[in-house]
Amino acid sequence: MSNIYIGYHFTIDPVELGSEILIAELGEKAFESFIETETGISAFVQKDLWDPKILEDIQILNNSEFKIEYTFEEIEQVNWNEEWEKNFEPIDVDGKCHVRAPFHEKTNAEFDIVIEPKMSFGTGHHETTHMMIKHLLETDLDGKKTLDMGCGTAILAILAEMKGAQPIDAIDIDNWCYLNSIENAERNNCKHITVYEGDASLLKEKKYDVIIANINRNILLNDMQQYASCLNNNGILFLSGFYTEDIPVISESCTSNGLTYVKQFERNNWVALKFIK
Repeated sequence: MSNIYIGYHFTIDPVELGSEILIAELGEKAFESFIETETGISAFVQKDLWDPKILEDIQILNNSEFKIEYTFEEIEQVNWNEEWEKNFEPIDVDGKCHVRAPFHEKTNAEFDIVIEPKMSFGTGHHETTHMMIKHLLETDLDGKKTLDMGCGTAILAILAEMKGAQPIDAIDIDNWCYLNSIENAERNNCKHITVYEGDASLLKEKKYDVIIANINRNILLNDMQQYASCLNNNGILFLSGFYTEDIPVISESCTSNGLTYVKQFERNNWVALKFIK
């Protein structure tokens, strides 16, 4: 197997939605690693599997709603740890919860979560993860049946277990996230998390006391009815992955599905809302 990679470095505007779509499209090709940056993503493909026309049918590159520029280079022996260290900073929430990679030093935080950031967080993910952690730290999760929808690296599911939630379902449509969530749950000695690969169609016949959904506006709106019907009475729904200006449309969707607004956190124009059924 070749140790030589071709690395593509994309700048994307708007960055959050564009990065998500681009990663999904590149994931259909031979690209095997992605690192999110403040301005876009870097994507890596083994040179043996590379073709000069590899981007030819990537649709988002021809979509006028996005401005995407890129450069590419040949890289010998990619040091993934070095790449991740450049892009992944630990998340520290009020000194109580610390999310770090294995190469970061352990702190005295009450909840110390270690993840292997094989696909690093962009700044948006940092903001939303930080606020969702803040919500969970304030919530009594002991014995609560919990769903982490769009679990990514399963950080929130892991924190929920550390706070006594069980059983916990973690669901993500992305195969990489599914595999990485299993790995991270094991790394943090979690015994009550079951990871599934799929979408909201998996929620039929399910009931939860707490649902955590840190995804994006359009998916949240599309799946809101499903979330609401899965919540037990007095159940809690935490939502993030969208901007302050999206609050009215998200709130309207929640209200029309029988959910009541409780509170919100805002951070650099990102927001995380709490609703109760």
